[in-house]
Amino acid sequence: MHILLTRPLEDCSEMIVKFKSLGHQVSHLPLLNVEKVVYDKINFKDFNGVVFTSANAVKFLNHDEINKKIKCFCVGEATEKKARSFGFQNTIAAEGNVSNLKELILQNHDSSSGQLLYISGETISVDLDQQLINEGYSIKRIVNYRVNYNMNFDESFVRKLKQNMPDTVYVYSQNSGLSFLNFIKIHQLESLWMDTNLMCIGEKTSSILNEIKWKKIFLFNPGEEEFLLYKI
Repeated sequence: MHILLTRPLEDCSEMIVKFKSLGHQVSHLPLLNVEKVVYDKINFKDFNGVVFTSANAVKFLNHDEINKKIKCFCVGEATEKKARSFGFQNTIAAEGNVSNLKELILQNHDSSSGQLLYISGETISVDLDQQLINEGYSIKRIVNYRVNYNMNFDESFVRKLKQNMPDTVYVYSQNSGLSFLNFIKIHQLESLWMDTNLMCIGEKTSSILNEIKWKKIFLFNPGEEEFLLYKI
């Protein structure tokens, strides 16, 4: 099977190795560039828990002064793995989406248990902080990174893609969906995906790409990529 992965190389290198070891052909099209955002100094002693909605949120946080034993809520396993790599010990992972993350917080951190620090990117699909405030929580959001569309695509890669279209493509966010749609239109690939299965995280992401005709569209959570191949 020919699989197209669209995350930055750092975030999907293990998956590339895994899929290749299973005998699949893997192409890599990074759709987003991620850059750090400078944020105000944080007094970590003011918080009794930290919330991460992506591995990038963990990566771009200054960890020097934070207590690594603080309760650490992660949106999914990949984010939890990144948090643990930076020394966080008391981690709890949701099942890959913000709705599950909210429920995890409600179940494991009472609103009277102290203020939460929410670390995220500039663009978010769900106002998690506002939802928790509505539940009576005290929470402070810090933006520590932003994503930009990748506009520099290798022409030889595009030619090879046209000659051998993927059987499956994985898209991980609304920003990635918008960037992918832009890539498709720039290179006039709109009519070439009818035999390709589109794998998306969430309906909002898939809706962005609905104008393209796909073989099938599947929704998934991070960590389910290999499992999905057996459903096709």
